[in-house]
Amino acid sequence: MKISVIGAGAMGGATVEGLVKCGTYSKEDICVSDPSQAVLDKFAAMGVSVTTDNSNAARQADVVMVVVKPWLVEQVLRGIKDALQPQRQVLVVVAAGVKSASIQEWLGGQCPPLFLCIPNIAIAQLASMTFLVPCGAVAKHHTELVKSVFDRMGSSIITDEQHLAAGTTLASCGIAYAMRYIRAASEGGVELGFKADDAKHIVMQTVLGAVKLLESTGLHPEAAIDLVTTPGGVTIKGLNEMEHAGFTSAVIRGLKAGAK
Repeated sequence: MKISVIGAGAMGGATVEGLVKCGTYSKEDICVSDPSQAVLDKFAAMGVSVTTDNSNAARQADVVMVVVKPWLVEQVLRGIKDALQPQRQVLVVVAAGVKSASIQEWLGGQCPPLFLCIPNIAIAQLASMTFLVPCGAVAKHHTELVKSVFDRMGSSIITDEQHLAAGTTLASCGIAYAMRYIRAASEGGVELGFKADDAKHIVMQTVLGAVKLLESTGLHPEAAIDLVTTPGGVTIKGLNEMEHAGFTSAVIRGLKAGAK
């Protein structure tokens, strides 16, 4: 199967890295199209095909991924419209806020089975939480195909267009929110006496441990918290102090602000 990624900026580049690292696809079957020669040189060094011609990249692919800034989507799609082959391709558009109706209007009768997609930058490390929206009359085997691609680069969930903004703030923006906690806790570790690199390592391993514990036990986070909060202990004192400062409320408000 041949996959072309049109646009190799931060998210597009991370997606290409994920496709290479997952080891499922031959490097020769991965094509990157981007106007930047420096970007193309980077991916050519990885062994994938590169081009500055979006139409050429689209024409040769079974899965066409358009991964550009939202305001560039119309221009890119209109530019590759004549190269698309709806009978044998699927189209994946990765751009927050772009509506499927707009994409179908721009492409008219040349729109292949369409998926809106929101991954996060951990896709480069095969650890993305990706949201996929099948748009219109998409066959089951098309959905299974696209989901299998993104499941190899983390975990994916099929949702509807109405919930895509919520998914974006929860997982795509959410990875930045998680990193902000790691930064804050690391700074706290420095104040407690650890060197900066040691503090960051401690916090990252602690967060990783929390995730693995929840994954392996299936516990609700609050039930897992109860395991380490003894009456009058230091954990409950720290948690309550964070709640007095609005920790949970701040997280929820941040998510809701992002979803708007």
